[in-house]
Amino acid sequence: MIPIRDTIPSRNYPVVNNTLILLNVLFFIFQYMQGDNLGQFIYIYGIVPAKFSVPAITIHFSMPEKLFSLVSYMFLHGGFWHLLSNMWSLYIFGDNVEDHFGSIRYLAFYLLCGIGSGLFHLFLNIHANVPTIGASGAIAGVMGAYLILYPRSRILTLIPIIIIPWFIEIPAFFFLGFWFLMQFINATGSDAMGGGIAWWAHIGGFLCGILLLKLTPRIPDTGFTERLRTVTMKKKTPRLQVIQTAGVGEDPNLYGTIVISPFEAVSGTTKLVNIPWGYYKRLYRISIPPGISSGKILRLKGMGKQPARSEKGDMMLRVIIS
Repeated sequence: MIPIRDTIPSRNYPVVNNTLILLNVLFFIFQYMQGDNLGQFIYIYGIVPAKFSVPAITIHFSMPEKLFSLVSYMFLHGGFWHLLSNMWSLYIFGDNVEDHFGSIRYLAFYLLCGIGSGLFHLFLNIHANVPTIGASGAIAGVMGAYLILYPRSRILTLIPIIIIPWFIEIPAFFFLGFWFLMQFINATGSDAMGGGIAWWAHIGGFLCGILLLKLTPRIPDTGFTERLRTVTMKKKTPRLQVIQTAGVGEDPNLYGTIVISPFEAVSGTTKLVNIPWGYYKRLYRISIPPGISSGKILRLKGMGKQPARSEKGDMMLRVIIS
């Protein structure tokens, strides 16, 4: 299953999430500029449990170097596809989790998930002399938080059937639950680094993300996060919106909601609205006047149902400012 996108738009620009993606790409380029020294580079900056436990190895590394590897390892990758799959998952799930935490807390959350994942792997493989690298553990933490925050979100997923691509929307709780189950099956059915993948690190990161999400409300809020949101808040909602409308009994009118941002409420905007209903046209261009307030009703004349022997009803869209 290949995730394509989720169905929950973020309210703020994912500044930290996009920066993390950029840093991973830059570090990947720098990593492969090492040439013949690449193996040594990965050994130094990846997590190698033996550096903490085997005396003959640990004497060659200072404590700051060993502790730094718990952070640096999550910015290194084993190849282009390793990088691409990780960054794609971070792109899909990270923006909404950053939306929840705020930029600064999200950065701390991401790094702590990565560190927690690394420690989980380290303690389960205390004498291993093989370096572990990749952002998978930190991203697993993001996915764990997403599962708790948005279980009813839907993930547009590509399921290749031989040569035929099949796209289907899967509930987030099923998609992420299945992902976690596969990590657990692979972890218990192979050695610690089965196939070169640290399965237990993924599990540790996922559980760490859920735990940190539960602990976050206990951390005092300085107010800085809300001040930062005023800078990162998106000024516009998506130009194209899909609106589910419904009728009531014999009422010829259709009812739905349209979401706009505070900026759009002040300045006015135009939206393309797709309405999956079996009446009239499905795609509408709607102009929203400036100065509109939340709860106001936009009446689109003649775009409702067509009862037998009666005039066509209207479409009533309630404006929500979010």
